[in-house]
Amino acid sequence: MANKVPGEQGFLRRLGLLDTTFLVIGAVVGSGIFMTPGIIAAGLPSPGLLLGVWLAGGLITLCGALSFAELGAMYPQAGGQYIYLREAFGPAAAFLFGWAFFGFIMCGGLAALAVAFAEFLGSFMPVLSTGHVILRIDLLGLPYSVSAGQAVAALSIVFLTALNSFGIRSGAVVQNGLTLIRLGTVAGLVGLGILFGVKSGGVNFHPLFPPGTAFPAVLKPLGLALVAVFWTYDGWYSVNCTAGEVRDPGRTIPRGLTLGVLSVTAIYVLVNLVYLLALPLDRLQGVVRVGELAASALFGSGASALFSALVMVSIFGCLNANLLFGPRVFYAMARDGHFFRAMGRLGSRSRVPTGALWGQAAWSAALCLSGTYESLYEYMVFALLLFFAATGMAVFVLRRKAPGLPRPYKTWGFPVVPAIFIAMCLAVFASIVASQPLKSLAGTGLLAAAIPVYMIWKRRRGRPPSTAAKKDFP
Repeated sequence: MANKVPGEQGFLRRLGLLDTTFLVIGAVVGSGIFMTPGIIAAGLPSPGLLLGVWLAGGLITLCGALSFAELGAMYPQAGGQYIYLREAFGPAAAFLFGWAFFGFIMCGGLAALAVAFAEFLGSFMPVLSTGHVILRIDLLGLPYSVSAGQAVAALSIVFLTALNSFGIRSGAVVQNGLTLIRLGTVAGLVGLGILFGVKSGGVNFHPLFPPGTAFPAVLKPLGLALVAVFWTYDGWYSVNCTAGEVRDPGRTIPRGLTLGVLSVTAIYVLVNLVYLLALPLDRLQGVVRVGELAASALFGSGASALFSALVMVSIFGCLNANLLFGPRVFYAMARDGHFFRAMGRLGSRSRVPTGALWGQAAWSAALCLSGTYESLYEYMVFALLLFFAATGMAVFVLRRKAPGLPRPYKTWGFPVVPAIFIAMCLAVFASIVASQPLKSLAGTGLLAAAIPVYMIWKRRRGRPPSTAAKKDFP
């Protein structure tokens, strides 16, 4: 029996439970867990709160995964959140998400990952570092320079895009291999870290909750810490974007999301446990490359280079996973007539959206070379929380709007679980707006720019968006 998805012009269902679970792990576990814990610890007064905030982040993410699982099982098509927002709130809301996702969130995130990979590679090969300038010119009267690291970042995106253009299996095989390497090295780090760390007698955990950590005094530092934790868990929804290529999606998507998020949560909590076994909280606070510091404390100074290699491989695998699932969103937009037509086509042999893959690569590489990716990403990434909250609300809206639609999986704990996810997304969003009002205002401006663009695409289509949606996605 051919594994073609009805209405999606030949997508092949090749991803099983292991692939989807590894895709979630691979899309989430990058550089964050090795670099953000020190920043998160800076605002927390106790080891117990540091471990607790990582566990809380995992539980909130699990609430989101269980909510997204119902939607993914209902609409097993390429596009993920774009599809759910379109069906629940209409094509304009879906376009707003797609605009932000392509222009800033996904492509900005890919550029950030690629440059981070280049920076770690540069620590081993300085000639390829971001500090080695290979081009310096005046562009329209303004100085412009490109470093070797920026070039490496752009080339890594092009290389992985070419790899994923051969088909979903080639991308998944590479992703599974990179994830296995990461899981093995993280398991080794945790196992050896606990073995070496217990010699300290656990003194770094005493007191676990010292005086001054009672509620409600800790609510503000916990809220700020949760912002960074939220970003470190980002990418868990990758399976929903590739739903059109998942076998038995009604069962596989919920299981893959749940197993993936639980695995990531376990990894994050255990790695932070090792950090605390290695060093007291005050030594971790504010340190950016906290993983290297902890590895040196546990295993000696020579371990820092080995740890840098682990981080480099982790970032490369995360880059591949994110590069793989994003184009499925842009494909769905193009099929609705809201994006470049070439992005709505599949390769004749590969059956993957090669146009969307290369469109994503072109913009991400341009952001790498421009050096503006970080600002754009920071300005827009707060909006992702609004889209998360809206997608959580879509579970409620679609239960009322389409009660007869088959639901192979229903959100466990409904309505409490999606309500918790929505409330926490909005709370973290409010925290970001309050702490970074200027960046939030700039991000709002970038979002607002989508309105005239949407009107242009709508006019070019020449018919109501809902018509195309019904035709392309029955």
